[in-house]
Amino acid sequence: MRKTNLKVGIYEFTGCAGDALTILHAEDELLDFLTVVDVSSFLMAKSDNVEGKLDIALLEGSISTEEQARHVKEIAARSKVIVAIGICAAFGGIQAMKTGQGGWEERFRKVYGKGPDEVGNSRPMEARPVGDFVKVDYVVPGCPIDKDQFLRTFTRIINGASPEQMSMPVCVECKWRGNECLLLKGVPCMGTITSSGCGAACPSYNMPCFGCWGLYNEANVLAQYHLLLEKGFKSDDIKARIRNYGGAKAAELLRDIA
Repeated sequence: MRKTNLKVGIYEFTGCAGDALTILHAEDELLDFLTVVDVSSFLMAKSDNVEGKLDIALLEGSISTEEQARHVKEIAARSKVIVAIGICAAFGGIQAMKTGQGGWEERFRKVYGKGPDEVGNSRPMEARPVGDFVKVDYVVPGCPIDKDQFLRTFTRIINGASPEQMSMPVCVECKWRGNECLLLKGVPCMGTITSSGCGAACPSYNMPCFGCWGLYNEANVLAQYHLLLEKGFKSDDIKARIRNYGGAKAAELLRDIA
């Protein structure tokens, strides 16, 4: 039996804060967790935050400023385990969908009316996933994360066990639910390359998967691209759909496609 509770910190970077809200909305289950962990830092939930040594750091959001890059490295330096929660932390999120395409400073100026060197106290940068700056031990995907999936993962981590990583696409969950394949109907569904965990929520209501759980580990992005190309979809539209939630990882996988 542990003599002291595990120290946990929950941090938010660039994102919508939906993952942190999901954790807060699990308040009934969190009461049990609070008997075995001490939440040292969680700006959304408490004001008496302590920035000390951590057993587990949960990180939400992509890194999009030099200050955030410094901060995430500082958190990692005092944490034993780093968990990226949500697709922004895991893959860069929607804000990273054009990563590597060039023209970032021009797009920035169009939105803010100023260049990256002219705004704020910390220079903005093109959004990148947490893993581009620090070593990530575990990932909980989702946009936002699923409460039950998070609780299962967190339970295993605080008990010293490795959480189960989703190693299959949404297509498998579609089969389990008896859904008819939307790709066979000519609908540009991303279920073939998207990590499972959502229960095939969109295809179950006859809507295509948009990829909000991020790319699963063995996703064959090139095959998906050519499949949709053969079905008559335009190259740029296909790339945009793959990049939409795949972020920086998708950008890297699409780099060699003309």
